[in-house]
Amino acid sequence: IWIILFVTISYGLIGYIDDYKKIIKNNSDGISAWTKIFWQSLIAIIAAYWLYSIAADANTTSLLIPYLKDTIIQLGAFYILVSFFFILGFSNAVNLTDGLDGLAIMPTVLVGGALGIFAYVTGNINFSSYLGIPYVEGTGEIFVFCAALAGAGLGFLWFNTYPAQVFMGDTGSMPLGGLLATIAIIIRQEFLLLIIGGIFIIEIGSSFLQIYYSKFTGGKRIFRCAPIHHHFHMKGWSESQVVTRFWLIAVVLAMIALVTIK
Repeated sequence: IWIILFVTISYGLIGYIDDYKKIIKNNSDGISAWTKIFWQSLIAIIAAYWLYSIAADANTTSLLIPYLKDTIIQLGAFYILVSFFFILGFSNAVNLTDGLDGLAIMPTVLVGGALGIFAYVTGNINFSSYLGIPYVEGTGEIFVFCAALAGAGLGFLWFNTYPAQVFMGDTGSMPLGGLLATIAIIIRQEFLLLIIGGIFIIEIGSSFLQIYYSKFTGGKRIFRCAPIHHHFHMKGWSESQVVTRFWLIAVVLAMIALVTIK
């Protein structure tokens, strides 16, 4: 729990400083991209090493493969590197997704809810044994954290749907991404996070594809605009259409992820 709080509060502070400069100081650039990445990386590596240092056994640092429960990859010290990239990557993925009213928060609620279920069964020795999931002591408490996240997210969604009255900004999106990644790492469900958080992966993936395709083709584009939700918006979909259809995809991905529980 302390590591989850550390990542959430630290990333929230970075996001707050960035939003403060943009809104209060009227600095449209906010924190420079490299400065932001530096502090995000520092927090991610501290959290990753912290998790590795308190690992109780090999189960705590192994990598599970969804649908292949007999396949467990022992990471050893590589656990730090994997954890680092997941925390850093998902923090930025959720941040990039937060571009239309309500787009980021509903997938966050779905991911948080599903991870809460996995956290509960992972922390219960009887359920984990029956379901073929490696038992990790103490993770059952994370269920309460995930339930609070889902409840707060739905409350926020009431005011964040189109036309939004409240916006999360970097203060909300960055810590939420880091939070989800940290929970997935603790309960050993990193690959599952790639499935259930597929909307976030598509969003950040589309941005990378756009940047590098444009760089190596002299300015040509794959999408009209990236992240990909802007592409569909520019093609003529209304904001509500884009958001609702992305929500539906997130629901399907959540169902696919929950199927892997047994």
